Amino acid sequence: MQINMGLSQAQREEMAEAVTRLLADTYALYFKTHAYHWNVTGPRFHDLHAMFETQYTEMWTATDDIAERIRALGVMAPISYDEIANSASIRPDSKTPKADEMVANLLAGHETVVRTARAALELANTHGDEATADIVAPRVTAHEKMAWMLRATLG
Repeated sequence: MQINMGLSQAQREEMAEAVTRLLADTYALYFKTHAYHWNVTGPRFHDLHAMFETQYTEMWTATDDIAERIRALGVMAPISYDEIANSASIRPDSKTPKADEMVANLLAGHETVVRTARAALELANTHGDEATADIVAPRVTAHEKMAWMLRATLG
């Protein structure tokens, strides 16, 4: 079916690729945060367990909006973990880190997602794609706030 909504097919495909990278990084960080929630130990267990839950819940909710934007652009969203992993710049851990390393890893992950989101936002602005910008801009805000909280937790 022909899509005629003010963006060329090439623009929609380019936007969908950028938004897919954002989805992949968000999903990879969501999973890492959830796994840390399950596995954190030590004297700060309760506080970190609760903070990680707040953060992974926010990211989980966001993944649906991000994926639906890919579909609205006329492109299929990723269908497998492999597809997500191949598009993500955030890599999984090979072992369970200590609590402070978890916090530092998540901080780095949020900063990565902010950079990915900013790149998608810049492209959306270049193409005049306000709908994508409306989805992406709040992701910058959310991840910057989560990064700030993690940074403050590290001291």
